[in-house]
Amino acid sequence: MITCIAIDDEPKALEVIERYCQKIESVSLRATFREPLKAIAFLNREKIDLIFLDINMPEINGMQLLQTLSPRPLIIFTTAYSQYAVESYELNAVDYLLKPATFERFLMAINKAGAALATKNTPVTNDDAAVFIKSGPQTYRVKIGEILYLEKNGNYITVHLKDGNILIRENMSDIFDLLPAPDFIRVHKSYVVGIRHISMIEVHQLIVNGEKIPVGSTYRESLRDRLGIG
Repeated sequence: MITCIAIDDEPKALEVIERYCQKIESVSLRATFREPLKAIAFLNREKIDLIFLDINMPEINGMQLLQTLSPRPLIIFTTAYSQYAVESYELNAVDYLLKPATFERFLMAINKAGAALATKNTPVTNDDAAVFIKSGPQTYRVKIGEILYLEKNGNYITVHLKDGNILIRENMSDIFDLLPAPDFIRVHKSYVVGIRHISMIEVHQLIVNGEKIPVGSTYRESLRDRLGIG
């Protein structure tokens, strides 16, 4: 069962979320809030798995609210504005729903949350799982377990593998979407790392396969929450 709450200053938006949640047996909507500060007070008392979080709200917006939470539940952002999509993925949101979201799209987001919750702190161990990555005229089949980290440099991203690298021209958010969320985490605006390959973590950096990877200040809390570090 996925326990969740919804935070949105629009009553109709909350009604839609409530109606959709009632259709899904595996989801328990514990409460809805129009006032973000009341939601924060609730979260300080209760532990839940998932928050449906609007971005544009009075008093404090969704991005700011997220920064106040420790530990952070899974987040699905809900908004009428598409310009926040990149920032939401940088904050490791499970999904980003544009209003008005259809039930089918809502269900897809719930499935993502369920998968992330089921494997939280436990990366996938299926070494045969793979993704296809296009580099110029060639397309490579790459095993998930072979991907050490992604490094963005200008308009290009280097996919660092155990036995080589692949250079692609792609947005970080787009290539991040190709990867299974339980196995990877964004730790810097220019780096996404494979969780299973992290060998050491410090405040400002971590080590992957002997390489030092910077940890951005906006990603530190979510990294510690994801890995269960107190």
